[in-house]
Amino acid sequence: MRVQQKLTLTVGQTQGDLQGKDDRVIQAGIDYLDRLGGGTLRILPGTYELKNAVYLRPRIVLSGSGETTILRKTASVVTSLVRDSDWYEYGVQVTDSTGFVPGGGIMLRSSTGPGEWQFDVLRATITAVEGNVLFLDRMTKENFWTEKAATAATIFPLLTAAEGVDDVLIENLVLDGNRENNEHMNGNFAGAVFIQSCNRWRFRNVVARDYNGDGFSFQVCDDIQFENCRSLNNADLGFHPGSGSQRPVFRNCTAKGNSQGIFFCWGVCDGLAENCVLSENRQFGVSIGHRDTDNVIKSCTIEQNGEVGILFRQEGTEFRNGHRNRIEACTIRNNEIGIDIQGKTQDIAILNTKFDAAPGDPQRIGVRIGPEVQRITLDGNSFEGCPMRIEDLRSGNTDSR
Repeated sequence: MRVQQKLTLTVGQTQGDLQGKDDRVIQAGIDYLDRLGGGTLRILPGTYELKNAVYLRPRIVLSGSGETTILRKTASVVTSLVRDSDWYEYGVQVTDSTGFVPGGGIMLRSSTGPGEWQFDVLRATITAVEGNVLFLDRMTKENFWTEKAATAATIFPLLTAAEGVDDVLIENLVLDGNRENNEHMNGNFAGAVFIQSCNRWRFRNVVARDYNGDGFSFQVCDDIQFENCRSLNNADLGFHPGSGSQRPVFRNCTAKGNSQGIFFCWGVCDGLAENCVLSENRQFGVSIGHRDTDNVIKSCTIEQNGEVGILFRQEGTEFRNGHRNRIEACTIRNNEIGIDIQGKTQDIAILNTKFDAAPGDPQRIGVRIGPEVQRITLDGNSFEGCPMRIEDLRSGNTDSR
């Protein structure tokens, strides 16, 4: 009698404790459970059309019914601002308000530079539409000026949270980004899943597919775990452990058809990718770089990626490179280059890994070591179908045997 029991609610389209077909019914269930200190929201089968992100709360379990529970993003619209909006306002005036609705998600963007990640961004909810003025649930906090090509668009993550929301479990559902009908969004600001400064989230049997951006993106988040998750055919990164995230874990996961499979961003440390399949991504299976240290890639199959199986990025100064990472017992096949170690990277161990290729589709180079790389351990590896096993640019020595 001294152990608190958590409530379980069901959401369905024609049955359940709460009934509906869009984000509002799911959000209502989450908010109700949050009032009680957490609990489980079970989503019954159906396709739920999301006009806004679903915001998770602490100690919530969001549990679907497998691949028959689909959270699908509705088509987006985008329009320019017609007057400057300063950092202290609760609304913006736009060229065309068609497609913006009260309760819907909105993203304001204002360019701060030439890169697609160089934006001031506000994620918000529309509270009212009056003519061509869109009112928001929060203050703008940045200047969104017409001279900076400021826009408003109905783009948002499918699942997200405010900062500081910890201890969440998401399982057994599909996140469909409806990529063909949505504006592109850089993964530093959104994804099928996007969280920032949240800890101890677990994902089990979750599919993120066809989002016009990243599949799973998390920034400055510790102890985020994925098990049996798939990131499929997203425009950008499959899994994006973002800046400063510690101890991310990927077990039995698949990243296929994205631009990159797993992208270790800045300062991602002590992570583990084990028994994962990273295949047919347009650029890299795995990318490791800026201060990404002490990570392990183990027993993974990394194949048929457009450029490199595992890339250690060139990051300028010695301090900024991805040191002390280990690749162990992997199969790396049919990439243009198996592993490419660039920059001033140090202390990389490649152990008991198989480099091979299908007949007629060779992996041109097994391992390429850049001229400033130091202390690389190669032990117990095998090479089949690689015209050049090891290209060591430190000395000009190559091993094509």
